[in-house]
Amino acid sequence: MAHLLMVESWVGSMSRLLPRAMREAGHEFTFLTRDLHHYLRSAPEGTAHPLLGARHVLTAETNDTDGLLPFVERAHEVLRFDGVVTSCDYYLRTAARIAGRLGLPGPTPEAVENACRKDATRRVLAEAGLPGPRFALCVDWAETAAAARAIGYPLVLKPVDLCAGMFVRRVDDETALADAHRALAAFPVNARGQRRDPVVLLEELLDGPEVSVETVSYDGAVHVVGVTDKSVGGEPAFIETGHMFPAALDPADAEAAAETARRALKALGLDGVVAHTEIKLTADGPRLVEVNPRPAGNRITELVRHVTGIDLAAACVDVALGREPDLRRRATGLTSAAIGFLVPDEDGVLEAVDGADAVRAADDLLELWLADPGKSVRAAGSNNEYLGHVMAGDARGPGARDRVASLLAGLRPRVVAR
Repeated sequence: MAHLLMVESWVGSMSRLLPRAMREAGHEFTFLTRDLHHYLRSAPEGTAHPLLGARHVLTAETNDTDGLLPFVERAHEVLRFDGVVTSCDYYLRTAARIAGRLGLPGPTPEAVENACRKDATRRVLAEAGLPGPRFALCVDWAETAAAARAIGYPLVLKPVDLCAGMFVRRVDDETALADAHRALAAFPVNARGQRRDPVVLLEELLDGPEVSVETVSYDGAVHVVGVTDKSVGGEPAFIETGHMFPAALDPADAEAAAETARRALKALGLDGVVAHTEIKLTADGPRLVEVNPRPAGNRITELVRHVTGIDLAAACVDVALGREPDLRRRATGLTSAAIGFLVPDEDGVLEAVDGADAVRAADDLLELWLADPGKSVRAAGSNNEYLGHVMAGDARGPGARDRVASLLAGLRPRVVAR
């Protein structure tokens, strides 16, 4: 039995999948957070959040890493941790620094820092010779407008230190650029109370389908588990509306995407990590969008598990302990699995989702999750506003996406004005 330190967490599926993986492996964990109520509020009424299954809950200011390290050292002297994990992007760098300070397994803090910062990722990959979009880093509006004119529209404006597609916008002219720049500037502190870097990343718009490569890096080797496809909507935002694993790709395209991910992870020096690397398949070849040094969100890890039997949450725990992960494929009865999301396009309050009973009765349904009536709804601008999802599988081929689309079409959210 091992004892892991979990530093904060997302409140979505990974806040359940990682505790489950630790529990099923016979491990236990201590949960470290600055605000336990952040998680208690996310648990359905009448249920206990899986994070409360921790052996201990420690409270400290996790947004101050320099001040946190001595606290964790003192806790380690008493509790003896064997590894450090987190699922939350905003604390990946903190977890890496803690593991490094305590001499525990994991990727180097520098590698995680460069992967978590979109500007640093671009710099490192460009220096390594990986082809990517033309880009510019801008510190103010004048610099942003000038860089946009130099690169040429259409462009993508991105914050360098947010996630879930927040404030990532397509811009086709200077008016749209000014609107996107102004909106981002009005969000100086992220959802975890951390002050943002005001640097703006401008990138040439890449044209082509987007996929993600799911990998596990261990002992210097990058193991590609598979390639997931992605559907995107909500323009000018980039909202993930669905995924299918494995992606329905020509084998040459799948291998090219996988090789691009391998090269990116090697260039960044990421080892001892489960990663989710997003790539655009352009007419000029694969182009990297971003590298996420943690398991995929949006239930992609569960799509992988349903098709291959590989548990990426368990792999995340294994590599955090310096142990070889179990990546053996197992027969599951499914050839493909897909998920589709209910994306709101209006503001209001959710009254109900009609059609749920029929979807729930579908033979090939794997998961149905719907937001509770009374939820405050706003038109989606990122991947944080979903009203639910449908997951389904196909035992005969790559038909899971079409099946999900059919089931999703039977769900009709009723949103009433506030």
